[in-house]
Amino acid sequence: MNENNEQIARFAKALGHPTRIAILRFLANRTTCYFGDIFDELPIAKATVSQHLKELKDAGLIQGEIEAPKVKYCINRENWNVAKSLFAEFFDDCACKKGGCCK
Repeated sequence: MNENNEQIARFAKALGHPTRIAILRFLANRTTCYFGDIFDELPIAKATVSQHLKELKDAGLIQGEIEAPKVKYCINRENWNVAKSLFAEFFDDCACKKGGCCK
């Protein structure tokens, strides 16, 4: 299996929950963000927000720093661009664009 396939699957898995999409949209509109800000934005338990943040961080889509007593999260711009490029390449690589698919 291709390394790009593994990476795109990791990104896709992280994007596979509506709450994580909401978190990414929230962070994408900011340069940095504290955990409390995310919790205030989303009507879910702090523990649930933490689990979703961990998934996004493990996939490399966000990064965080501890600034006691808070943890600051932001988009990992380098991996964000990698994900954007991989997904664009994936979706562009289809015979359908040439009219070869079922209708």
